[in-house]
Amino acid sequence: MHAKKSDYISNEVEKFRMYLEGEKKSENTISEYVYFTKQMLEYVGKRYQDINAGDLRRYKIYISTKKSYSKNSIYLALKAITSYLRFRGRDDLIKVISAPKRPKQMPKYLTEDEVRRLLSAAEGNSRDYAIISLLVYSGLRVSELCNLRLEDVDLGERVIYVHSGKGDKDRIVVISEKAAEAIESYLMSRSDDLEYLFSSRKSSRITRVQVFRIVKKYAELAGIRKNVTPHVLRHTLATTMLRRGVDIRYIQQFLGHSSVATTQIYTHVDDEAMKKVYDKVMQEY
Repeated sequence: MHAKKSDYISNEVEKFRMYLEGEKKSENTISEYVYFTKQMLEYVGKRYQDINAGDLRRYKIYISTKKSYSKNSIYLALKAITSYLRFRGRDDLIKVISAPKRPKQMPKYLTEDEVRRLLSAAEGNSRDYAIISLLVYSGLRVSELCNLRLEDVDLGERVIYVHSGKGDKDRIVVISEKAAEAIESYLMSRSDDLEYLFSSRKSSRITRVQVFRIVKKYAELAGIRKNVTPHVLRHTLATTMLRRGVDIRYIQQFLGHSSVATTQIYTHVDDEAMKKVYDKVMQEY
């Protein structure tokens, strides 16, 4: 019986994974949604047709007490379960599992000195230096960086063509001369004919996990005590652009946000910088 239950859950989460891929969800979202859905099915121990409101209420109590999840993790878990219930046509249960309001968090970012130290720490490895330079100067999502093909990069024009990013919106990203030079130096060191811009010893395309490890490794070497991730570098670019007076609508386009409301969070990051920008452009009437 236990084996049958395990087989059912494995098949069920695989079907859900395929559904999410069809919905063009990011790799990170798919991974999170599948994890929480599997956890819920294992806890409830029932087929989706037999799940009731009481099961879901007990699951909510379980993750907030026994698992001691943070508000953010509870929000993600319930969002994942809601998506699964929609997939299985169990809309009658969605009200029971509705996610609590997500706590607003200020995006973490690096100072300009920390960015310089991070880049300097990676200079000895051409591939890693190119990866960090691209993340720092382009604001690409990690999944977008992993999916870049050689044909997507025009170093002469200093542009990168990002295909089917989050929300299935293609866009063009401009990169700095430093980033272009770092990529060119890395490509000159390669002797393969692989199609992806960044590869590893084990595969023709670098993985998200590998990029996370690379960023973490050089952040530690640079003596940066913050938890540095590719997304922190994305936040850093947005914050730097805003601090230097770039219009938020340009930042929105640059990051590939579908709405300026998503970009709006960066306006709260640095109040002192905002005052300086304001005083620079506003005169008394």
